Amino acid sequence: MFSFTVAAVVFGVVFLAELPDKTALAGLVLGTRYRASYVFAGVAAAFAVHVALAIAAGSVLSLLPHRLVQAVVGVLFLAGAAILLFKKDEDEEEVRKPADQSFWKVSGAGFMMILVAEFGDLTQIMTANLAARYDDPVSVGAGAVLALWAVAGLGILGGRTLMKYVPLALITKVAAAVMLLMAGFSLYEAVTG
Repeated sequence: MFSFTVAAVVFGVVFLAELPDKTALAGLVLGTRYRASYVFAGVAAAFAVHVALAIAAGSVLSLLPHRLVQAVVGVLFLAGAAILLFKKDEDEEEVRKPADQSFWKVSGAGFMMILVAEFGDLTQIMTANLAARYDDPVSVGAGAVLALWAVAGLGILGGRTLMKYVPLALITKVAAAVMLLMAGFSLYEAVTG
């Protein structure tokens, strides 16, 4: 059964974690060079593939004992918060320009760039953790995909404007705080569960 609460929690956590990520900046760069709808189609397809892989990994984790899973999830959330707090800013990678502006060239470039850049990324790991935590793959998958698509849309259409009003450091700190909170809940459940 679909849970709007689980989907909303997952949306919030993944959205905040993805905002300061390099793929949001890559979407912004692609969006300034190419037709936004073509870029979004490729990026959205790549994110859907990543979420499906993460949900499958999280479903395997849900077969393990609950206390063990909560302990692992808690430690992984702590690691994710540490990565957000202590990572160094990365330079924008040069995006290779497709030879033409056709839908297949532009969306293909967006798909491949995100597919490679996001493999094993923090939000993919977080999605697997959330799938294991909630044991609700449909709700977790919907929340994660919608969050990633929302960030991609913001990056493609309005990333520059957001960064003018909300400092990247603040967005990163809010995402890290949410992850620390999730780690605390998971570790508490592991100890008391």
